[in-house]
Amino acid sequence: MERIVKKIWIGKIEDFPVSLGKAVKIENRDLAVFHLSNGQIKAIENKCPHRGGVLSEGIVSSEFVFCPLHDWKINVSDGQVQAPDKGCVQTFQTLIKDQQVYIEVPIS
Repeated sequence: MERIVKKIWIGKIEDFPVSLGKAVKIENRDLAVFHLSNGQIKAIENKCPHRGGVLSEGIVSSEFVFCPLHDWKINVSDGQVQAPDKGCVQTFQTLIKDQQVYIEVPIS
């Protein structure tokens, strides 16, 4: 079954500083958006599965963000918490077109 999504504009690429997170609210979702040093834009839910830390405030290193509360390491590409910790966060597809950034969200 094909997943139905809509693309929502969240800003220009220059609105997202490299290697920092930015909180974005889309409809009823709080997202953390990261502009990685390799130029990619990644989006995940903005809440650590451990204690609800705000991931957009975490430290970014390569394709990982470290939760600001207890330093859990989360892959921003697949949402997986890294061992020895366990868990995951939801990820969202992003699209960059003409320097504009869009996030794909499922239509419910």
